Amino acid sequence: MDKLRQAILAHEADINSALAADLNKSATESYMCEVGMTLAELNYVRKHLARWMRDRKAATPLAQFHAKSFTVAEPYGVVLIMSPWNYPFMLTLEPLIGAIAAGNCCVVKPSAYSPATSNLIRAILAECFPPEFVCVVEGGRAENQALLDQKFDYIFFTGGVAVGREVMSKAARHLTPVTLELGGKSPCVVDATAKLDLAAKRLVFGKLLNCGQTCVAPDYLLIDGRVKDQFLSHVKKWMTAMYEQDPLDNQGYVRMINRKHYDRVMGLIDPAKVVYGGRGDPDTLKIQPTILDGVSPEDPVMQEEIFGPLLPVLTYDTLDRAVEFINSRPHPLALYLFSEDRAAQERFLRQVPFGGGCVNDTIIHLATSRMGFGGVGDSGMGSYHGKLSFDTFSHQKSVVKKSTWMDLPVRYAPYTALQEKLLRLFLR
Repeated sequence: MDKLRQAILAHEADINSALAADLNKSATESYMCEVGMTLAELNYVRKHLARWMRDRKAATPLAQFHAKSFTVAEPYGVVLIMSPWNYPFMLTLEPLIGAIAAGNCCVVKPSAYSPATSNLIRAILAECFPPEFVCVVEGGRAENQALLDQKFDYIFFTGGVAVGREVMSKAARHLTPVTLELGGKSPCVVDATAKLDLAAKRLVFGKLLNCGQTCVAPDYLLIDGRVKDQFLSHVKKWMTAMYEQDPLDNQGYVRMINRKHYDRVMGLIDPAKVVYGGRGDPDTLKIQPTILDGVSPEDPVMQEEIFGPLLPVLTYDTLDRAVEFINSRPHPLALYLFSEDRAAQERFLRQVPFGGGCVNDTIIHLATSRMGFGGVGDSGMGSYHGKLSFDTFSHQKSVVKKSTWMDLPVRYAPYTALQEKLLRLFLR
């Protein structure tokens, strides 16, 4: 892993160039969201790995006296890591770091939609690891299918729900365990007690980072109707402040990954409901930050994960209705609540299932190695980051080491009334 760290530092300019070629990411955003987070994860794992690798002692029941109990972390073997295009460097390297730390060999399949970054990842990993330890397979759907037809010891997939189902189906044929990092429609809830200007600023940051092409981006706004108009005025102000009057002319504004994705996102815009933005440029594949007001749950924009810079706005009149609405839909990967009401905060945390989230901020819950990141239900299964990455890619083998200097006869047949009495004493 020391070699990997040095290679990342040596190739930082190349990484920035590749991300700019694939997504038009600025150097600052590339470091903040890709290189910097990867280095932070790598350094955290390097610092703590020796402790994680130790056998973990466990208490031994009296019935097993005299013995020692412990678990041994064992690599699964050969791991397949399939990564997406939206954060193509970080979302490839972070699971790879955990898999390597746990002692696995890895086959890495980066996305074909981010070819510049995928090609660079192949070159960097070839510098650091022999091919029998870490191998990169480039290509598209045919290569994905060919890999999934093979038997791996573990599969780690990051991507959409539809492909995630296919990955799990293929893995089931070999009884291969999986981690699925998927997505969904992550709500941002704003109540009447929220600090509206700060909430709008943080919402815009999370929504427009990578131009909305983030699995945990706030997908839609669910707001107390009494403060909607005031809040939207703040949102518009911050959209303009961060990305200028017309982001289509902003050289640092991220574009859609390809024309197909651009057309899909533009197709979700209902011109009659646009109150800010709404335009795109098919030549540059950029789409303006767009607010859609008066949206209903039946609108097309509410039927799928947006993965773009559109913010549909829905209102609620009571907190009960807001909770009921979110719980009537598939469990989201993330939830964001802006509220100064502690009772409301506790209610959302305890009564609404979601993968992870923030109170009074957006998306930053994933930017730490000290907590796990993952989904629940349709938004995924399993988690990783930090120690949870090591645990994810390790089989915890339970071992009892029994002494040979004594042997209690209570478990051996033929059984007597005294043995039963002793067993009832030990096992309860």
